[in-house]
Amino acid sequence: MTVTVAIVGRPNVGKSTLFNRLVGKRQAIVDDTPGVTRDRREGRGRLADLAFTVVDTAGFEDVQGEALLARMRAQTEQAVADADVVVSAVTASATRAAIESIASAVKRGAIVLDINSASPGTKTGCAAVIAKRGGRYVEAAVMTSVPPHGISTPMLLGGPHARAATPVLAALGFAVTPVSDEYGVASAIKMCRSVIVKGMEAIVIESFLTARRYGVEREVLASLAETFPGINWEEQGSRFWKRVVQHGRRRAEEMREAAVTVREAGVASTMAVAIADTQAAVAALAAGGAFNSAGSDARWRDLADCIPRGDVA
Repeated sequence: MTVTVAIVGRPNVGKSTLFNRLVGKRQAIVDDTPGVTRDRREGRGRLADLAFTVVDTAGFEDVQGEALLARMRAQTEQAVADADVVVSAVTASATRAAIESIASAVKRGAIVLDINSASPGTKTGCAAVIAKRGGRYVEAAVMTSVPPHGISTPMLLGGPHARAATPVLAALGFAVTPVSDEYGVASAIKMCRSVIVKGMEAIVIESFLTARRYGVEREVLASLAETFPGINWEEQGSRFWKRVVQHGRRRAEEMREAAVTVREAGVASTMAVAIADTQAAVAALAAGGAFNSAGSDARWRDLADCIPRGDVA
């Protein structure tokens, strides 16, 4: 059995990293800058009896230069048209646009695996777009941080094609578990979890930064350790800070979708919106170079000291 897999994505979401993991070697360039992957790149691999070809595409990214953009889109569309499995790995806000672009080229019967963090309503709408073109849309919810798991990061699958797609995806090395034949269930699980996980990050940013400004962080962390003895707050705090500094923009987009998820359930999205705002504020500081002086081994205090007063909403 031979399967062709096309990966359509955006920078900083693991598109080229996924390609490298599938083919078992570093062939694709991993970079946060849009437009680095300009030509589709093919790699081949084998897992047990499954032979596969993986195509890393330029995605449907907007870049300067009409001729270059047209070439990139044409190559991506051809890769999608040839694929038995299409993996959509974009940012949360680009989920629907990416699926619409994929739908314009997808062949009948192809599996479209949407691993983006989006609300149940967004995923259900995307499923309808792919179904109109004869594709088999499978929603996926990534349930933990991708490092250090890589392609084996646990994912929940949903929709009427989830169970049929599971053997193929598992053979490719994905750690997938179908949870429902209905769309939206896997995404609801993911988004409710995100309110907690990203919320803890935002709370730690606000609490630790404030404690640092008052010079009481030692006492605050000691009290937290007493109340929650299973958590090393120094280590966990640094991990949270680093995640937000590095991935705050993407996490903010995810939390905007989490807020949509909450509202779709008829609940006020007060916390989800506030979490998104904090993640976005730190991301804006990072984009402006606020943390450039902090080394790769920076601790949370080092990062906190890079923030001017009043710059985190």
